[in-house]
Amino acid sequence: MDYNFKEDLKSIREILELSQSEMAEKIGVEQVTLSRSELGKTKPSSKLLEKVYSFAFENNVKINTLNEMFWKESVKDKQVLLFHGAKDEIVGKLKTTVGRKNNDFGQGFYAGESYNQAVSYVSNYDSSSVYFLVFEPRDLKCKKYGVDQDWMLTIASYRGVLGDYENHPMVKRLVEKSKECDYIIAPIADNRMFRIIDSFVSGEITDEQCVHCLSATNLGYQYVFTNKKALDKAMIVERCYLSKSEKDYYISSKGQENKIGEDKVKLARRKYRGKGKYIDEILK
Repeated sequence: MDYNFKEDLKSIREILELSQSEMAEKIGVEQVTLSRSELGKTKPSSKLLEKVYSFAFENNVKINTLNEMFWKESVKDKQVLLFHGAKDEIVGKLKTTVGRKNNDFGQGFYAGESYNQAVSYVSNYDSSSVYFLVFEPRDLKCKKYGVDQDWMLTIASYRGVLGDYENHPMVKRLVEKSKECDYIIAPIADNRMFRIIDSFVSGEITDEQCVHCLSATNLGYQYVFTNKKALDKAMIVERCYLSKSEKDYYISSKGQENKIGEDKVKLARRKYRGKGKYIDEILK
């Protein structure tokens, strides 16, 4: 899917109250270039995309966030608006077999509930973009996880870090339950969360310490499409261009959020020390 550049360009000009000539002068292109783009007569070059979207973001016009707001208003009852951060363009149909097998819940197509979160995951990649998807979960079986012991052990198993505990009956049962559904809703586990879970698996902290440390990261929820039946009910409706200015903004914001989260993790380790059970007590 191409970017909806001609509509975004019109919206940006309208918000900033600029004519085509005025905007062309500000970003250093010919007026006819913008005119042909708004009429859809030419496909914008990568340089033009960067000029327009960077100019908008630097002038406090967050067009992708505005598009997110309008899409949220337009989705029907029982539909869900989701966001997928892609390192590169998605070509062809969505697939559950593209991702790594050692992801949180194995291979599948992953999407989140937040545009901001999707951007922050792919801001370090040159050709990244964010896709909006409308998902209608009717007639599908879902399993929803919270930040709890079952979720921690399940993703630790999928990521292959449980070692001697991998074949424990409780772990096997949890993994089997995760496979008895068409899609999963679960907390997002990034590398920070994974390091915390690794501390739990290695016996450094208890399950209660781990849960409170994980809650400090506050990353939101993800949807994991585990089979074609579920993914066929998700449709891409928009592709968002990410300018360097926007990427830099989210990289900086994520760094600040990480610092707050890391501080809370330190406090949670101390506050809940000795409370709960260690992994060897749970998986006797």
